Amino acid sequence: MYSNNPSGKQKTLSLTLGNYIGEPSMTSAAHKNELQEFLSSKHKVCKVVVMPDFFLDRIVDLDWRLTKFAGAVSKVIERKGGSLDGIHQMDQKGGNSINTASALSNLGVTVTPIVCTNKYGNQLIKHHFNNTPIDLSHIKILDKASITTALEFRGPNQKINVMLRDIGALADFGPQNLDENDYKTIEQADYVCLFNWAGTLNHGTELAQTVFKRAKLLNGRTKTYYDTADPNPNTQAIPTFLEKVLKNPTVDILSVNENEAITYANHLEKDFKEKKTQLSVTDYTLEAARILAKHLQARIDLHTANFSASIKGNQESVVPTFKIEALRATGAGDAWNAGNILADHNELSDECRLMLANAVSACYLSDQTGAHPSKLKLSNFIETTAQIQPEKGVSHPQIQKN
Repeated sequence: MYSNNPSGKQKTLSLTLGNYIGEPSMTSAAHKNELQEFLSSKHKVCKVVVMPDFFLDRIVDLDWRLTKFAGAVSKVIERKGGSLDGIHQMDQKGGNSINTASALSNLGVTVTPIVCTNKYGNQLIKHHFNNTPIDLSHIKILDKASITTALEFRGPNQKINVMLRDIGALADFGPQNLDENDYKTIEQADYVCLFNWAGTLNHGTELAQTVFKRAKLLNGRTKTYYDTADPNPNTQAIPTFLEKVLKNPTVDILSVNENEAITYANHLEKDFKEKKTQLSVTDYTLEAARILAKHLQARIDLHTANFSASIKGNQESVVPTFKIEALRATGAGDAWNAGNILADHNELSDECRLMLANAVSACYLSDQTGAHPSKLKLSNFIETTAQIQPEKGVSHPQIQKN
């Protein structure tokens, strides 16, 4: 275990929402120092299973606002077809599971992906992880690959992606695709991570129930980690999913972005939508996460462009993200999850855990090649990159010690 806290006790924090005043506190500097010490130290061995998605991704960097893009497309349609040249595009490995596996592996974590794809996709996975010590013996070869074209637009303060997906064989992936070797690996892992519930369209709820139950079967040591991704493509099944999976004590950690948190909160408390006009975007998102923490037994880990938060019971921690020029939007949450898992396994304080997760994500988003960072690169990034500080008068979460 890594810890610079002799008592071994987590700090208890209260969260207040109000106007930002003053300069960054010494607390932030202290957390950076703790992270630097952690990154230069030897970590506990961590075995992680990730499942079940691998996507062939094409990233289309439009660098336009939606209105400009729509106008350009309309003109092409009006002239009965044609081209839009000068659009930067890149093919890369994709899917929450494989992206998280890549980020974890670069941080020195032992990863086993149990994912599905076709023969071509399997060859791409082997190519991408050619020089990486990662167990690829659990890849499931099915008839059709999962494919995403991600359109990345320029938003008011950040890049925003719209993912056009053909989920392929993932739609029918379920417990029937797993064998005893898979379950043995699941039972022996430190973390079992499931992603992309909506992508596992027909058996996603059953898959989560089965996998998380097996993960807890032996001694309960294995932690379960769920990032469902956007549930809205399977919106009619969300109520059942909430009752059978997310409210079940077999889920230890639920990782959500603002869209996902708000979606689930709207299902858990029907009058939550009314607060949208009463609260700032930040306050509304945090309130959504609190609603999840109230109704679910899992710890809620929230990641957004400006801050991340962790809520369990009456304990809340909020940490601002890093000030960067984001060169991409796709994959930010996957990189964040990798940092969160590494920090959680080594029992960092909540604030340091969130800061590390923020740093892994920001380092990936600002990298020219879209590479996931090593511990050394991450250490240099934390040393040289400032955290976001909101403008005076802007409502923002501030952390205060009790």
